[in-house]
Amino acid sequence: MNAEPTVEQIDALYKRLDREAEAGGYHLNPDLPFTRDLVRSLLVTTARYGYPACPCRLADGVKEKDLDIICPCDYRDPDLDAYGACYCALYVSAAVLKGEKELQPIPERRPPPEARKQPGERAAAATLANLPYPVWRCRVCGYLCARDEPPEVCPVCKARKDRFEKFL
Repeated sequence: MNAEPTVEQIDALYKRLDREAEAGGYHLNPDLPFTRDLVRSLLVTTARYGYPACPCRLADGVKEKDLDIICPCDYRDPDLDAYGACYCALYVSAAVLKGEKELQPIPERRPPPEARKQPGERAAAATLANLPYPVWRCRVCGYLCARDEPPEVCPVCKARKDRFEKFL
């Protein structure tokens, strides 16, 4: 059984997430007790699975199957655009942060397991066969690059190499 995260661990991850969010133009939910509980849950899922799966979704426990829900999940940006917050409400829009918009229920965007595409599967058969390298896509922000291997860290959102998928 994994130990409960300490206050120090929660504080450290909260500060890191807040710093990274603000640097990327995002905002953490201003409800500090709520947000700290989500941060605690990210530490729990990291201890359980080895990666920070979204605390509001059921993780499979197999990283390759859960890449779309590793925080920040693939659905964060569309949810922020449409609803002002991500599914678990860890990230919020500037309007929510300023109190100009209230949080509202957010429908689940994640497809059911049988409908999920495996990494690398894309309907984008817009053949770019002339490219000498494969195209890699960051699952977090959509950054594309053509090279032998994906970058170690996304230059846009700072996601790690394992968050990239072969796009073409």
